[in-house]
Amino acid sequence: QIELVESGGGLVQTGGSLRLSCAASGRTLRGYAMGWFRQAPGKEREVVAAITWSARRTYYADSVKGRFTISRDNAKNTVYLQMNSLKPEDTAVYYCAAAPSVVIPQEYDYWGQGTQVTVSS
Repeated sequence: QIELVESGGGLVQTGGSLRLSCAASGRTLRGYAMGWFRQAPGKEREVVAAITWSARRTYYADSVKGRFTISRDNAKNTVYLQMNSLKPEDTAVYYCAAAPSVVIPQEYDYWGQGTQVTVSS
């Protein structure tokens, strides 16, 4: 069992930056791909970014390419999402997720509780 805890959310103005962290406990993330998702009010959850265990492969949604960067520190069992040039449409609850996969997965097995990101215009 893996427990994921997100942190780093908050209120920021348009154009600002935030860095989200996702700390895992319960077992090592070795062999696990990690993803960041978000869900805005009234909208479906969508994938934002994902990264393989080796960090050799990453995925970004078109809406965040060039603005967000996913990274991981396997020694710390932590995954990060650096968010720059934030826009009001980035406002959502952000979740991290884990899946035992060597490639970017379609499904994830473990989810965090989420952290709120609000971008004011």
